[in-house]
Amino acid sequence: MAQITVRDLMAESGVAFGTSGARGTVLAMTDRVCYGYTRGFLSYLAELGEFQAGGRVALAGDLRPSTPRILAACARAVRDSGGIPVFCGYVPTPALALYGFAEKVPSLMVTGSHIPADRNGIKFYRPNGEVLKEDEAGMSAQLVDLPGGAFTQDGALTEAEELPAVTDVETVYVRRYIDHFGAGALSGKRIGVYQHSAVGRDVLAQIVRELGAEAVLLGRSETFIPVDTEAIRDEDVVLARDWASEGTLDAIISTDGDSDRPLLADETGTWMRGDVLGILSAARVGAAAVVTPVSSNTALELSGLFPRCRRTRIGSPYVIAAMTEEQGTPGDVVCGYEANGGFLLGSDITGAGGSKTTALPTRDAVLPILLVLTAGAGTVSAQLASLPQRVTFSDRIKAFPLELGEQLFGMLQAGSAEEQLALQTKLFGACAGEARTIDATDGIRTTFANGEIIHLRRSGNAPELRCYTEADSEERAATLNRQALSSVKAALGIAD
Repeated sequence: MAQITVRDLMAESGVAFGTSGARGTVLAMTDRVCYGYTRGFLSYLAELGEFQAGGRVALAGDLRPSTPRILAACARAVRDSGGIPVFCGYVPTPALALYGFAEKVPSLMVTGSHIPADRNGIKFYRPNGEVLKEDEAGMSAQLVDLPGGAFTQDGALTEAEELPAVTDVETVYVRRYIDHFGAGALSGKRIGVYQHSAVGRDVLAQIVRELGAEAVLLGRSETFIPVDTEAIRDEDVVLARDWASEGTLDAIISTDGDSDRPLLADETGTWMRGDVLGILSAARVGAAAVVTPVSSNTALELSGLFPRCRRTRIGSPYVIAAMTEEQGTPGDVVCGYEANGGFLLGSDITGAGGSKTTALPTRDAVLPILLVLTAGAGTVSAQLASLPQRVTFSDRIKAFPLELGEQLFGMLQAGSAEEQLALQTKLFGACAGEARTIDATDGIRTTFANGEIIHLRRSGNAPELRCYTEADSEERAATLNRQALSSVKAALGIAD
C-alpha cells in the first residue's frame, strides 16, 4: 500500500485545480491520478463530517471518449473509501448537481467542459454546493492510499471496474423547467437545437418540445466537438447564420460539452454573448443582487436594472462565494452569471401557477435560455436591443506556455501604477489610445480614455492566454481584440 498527498499527486502528474475542478491532459489523467483525487475529495469530506463509510456518492460524465474510463477509476475510489457509487449516466452537470444537493450526497462530474477531447477533468460537489477555492487546500493536503497492485506501471487499473446501473436524474431536471415555465410556454415557436456533442443535447430538445415548441435538431456529431461559449468558433458562427437564413426559426439554442453553459442565437442566427444573456436572465428573475466576474460586460451596471451589482474573480467558485455573502436580505433574489453564459440561481424563485423553483447555485444552461425565450418582450434581438449597447468579445492564444505567461504578466505588473499605465499605453496605444485605469482583480483589465477595455488573463483550465475586449459595437470589440492579441504576440516575439 503506497501513500501520497493529493498535492504531491498534482505535482507529479501536472493535473492541477483550475477554476472548475481538476483538469489535465487525458494522458496525465491516468486511472491512478483520478483515483487519488477522488479519495482525497472523500477524505476531506470525511473530515468535515459530510461523508462516511456506507454513504452514497453520485457520479456522471460528458461524452468525451476518455470519460467512461475516468468514471470507472472514480467509482473504484468511492468503493475503496467505503462509499457506494451512484452512477447517474451521461447527463448535464447541473442535473447531477441538482440531484446531489437534493439528496445531500457528494457528487463528481467527469468533464472537460469546452476544452478539446485530448483533455478532461473532474468537477467536485459537496452535499450542499460546489467545492470552492478555500476547499482546495484541504483536499490537496489529504494523504491517500494507493493500493499495491491496483495499477499498472502506466497508471491504469489492473482490474476492470463496472459502473452500476444508471440512476435517473434527468426526469427531475426536465420537470424543473416544465413546472417553472408551464406547459405551452413556448407554443408556436420553432427552435433550432444545435446538438453537436453536448451531453445535454437530447434533454434540451425534450424540454423545448414539452414546453410546446417545435424542436429542429441541427448539427449532431458522434465525435467530440469543443464548443466554447466564450470563444465561439468561426464555423459555428457560419452554421448558425446558415440555419437561420430561411427565416423560419425563432432562435437557435445549444450548450457547451457538459451542458452547463448556454448558447443562444437570435432569429438571424447571431449568437448572443453570455454576459448579455446573463443580464436579461437576471432581470427576468427580478434579481436584487447580481454577481458576475470582472470580465463581464459593463452593460450590467449601465442598465440600472439592479440595486446591487458585484464583481469577482473569474470562476463559478468566486461567484458562488460572493452570492452567499449577498443573501442577507429576506425576500431578495440573488443570482450570478459568467461571461460564458452559465447562470447561477442563489435564491428560490416563483414559477408558473405559484410553483417554487429551488435555488441551484452552480452553472446552468437551460434556465437562462428559457428565461429569454419565454419573455414577452418580443424577439430575442429586440430584447438585446433594449440594453445599453456595450459589446464584449473574447479570443485566446492557444498553446500559451507557462513561462510566456510569467514573462507577460511580470512585464505588465512591473513598476509603479503610473509606469504600468504608461506601458499599457505603449503596448496598446495604437489601437486603444491612452490607458486610464488598471484592475488586477483577475489578470490585467485596462480601461482606456475612450472607454474601451482590454483584459488579459491566463486560463485556469488550459494553457491559453484569454483576451476580453469591450467597446460600443461588435465590429469594434472584435477588431480591438485582434489588435490587442497581435500587440501581445509582438511584445513576446510570437509569430502572428
